[in-house]
Amino acid sequence: MAWSGYNLEKDELRSEIWALLKQEKAAIRDPFGHIPNFVGAENAAQKLAELPIWREAKIIKCNPDSPQIPVRLQALKDGKCLYMAVPKLTNTRCFVELTAEILRQCDVELGEGAIARQALKFGQLVSFAEMQPIDLVIVGCVAVTRNGGRTGKGAGFADLELAMLKTFGLIQSNTPIATTVHPLQIVADSRLPMQAHDWSLNWIVTPFEVIETNSNYPRPSGLNWDNIRPEQYRKIPILRKLKEQFTQ
Repeated sequence: MAWSGYNLEKDELRSEIWALLKQEKAAIRDPFGHIPNFVGAENAAQKLAELPIWREAKIIKCNPDSPQIPVRLQALKDGKCLYMAVPKLTNTRCFVELTAEILRQCDVELGEGAIARQALKFGQLVSFAEMQPIDLVIVGCVAVTRNGGRTGKGAGFADLELAMLKTFGLIQSNTPIATTVHPLQIVADSRLPMQAHDWSLNWIVTPFEVIETNSNYPRPSGLNWDNIRPEQYRKIPILRKLKEQFTQ
């Protein structure tokens, strides 16, 4: 795996979850190495959209992965402004802004625009200075715990994105963070101890259940330069730019 080896316990947990999803036929396509697309993702997105945190949000940040296509589609249908990270943060303008209006102007159906590659094609790349404060964050997860623990694929992109957004004042200490997952992705709290740079979840939504985690994990205050790995600086241009900006 491209991002294995940083935390062996989490590597084992991710492999266990991917194998379980595949064994139970709960995954859509091969889940290994991905934020797994799961059976019932549309129902989970619908349950999320019924929550006050969703109804009150005008600006939503969502991950680009397949299981959250229904979430992005619901945001567009509901007239919300959607920010999606550029996969692997390869552009210095590392978020794309998408609205139903932008897609209408391009004569693109909302369902098409909710797919990440189409969002990148038709959305507008934005810098942090061009973004509006975010009301709700949706992240992709491989495994979660009921007390708010989470892990993605292991590359740390979600944590970096949130740390950058916090650094620029675009999310706050009380901005809700949610995910949609299959029930098989929920594990015991002890399986996912959170570290200082990790961002925990406030809400977990499955096709059958809404879980408010009441997480008491402290949130990072922003980017912690000591926690950023050398290969992240090499592969993510915006990190090099921000370090020059903030550590001069």
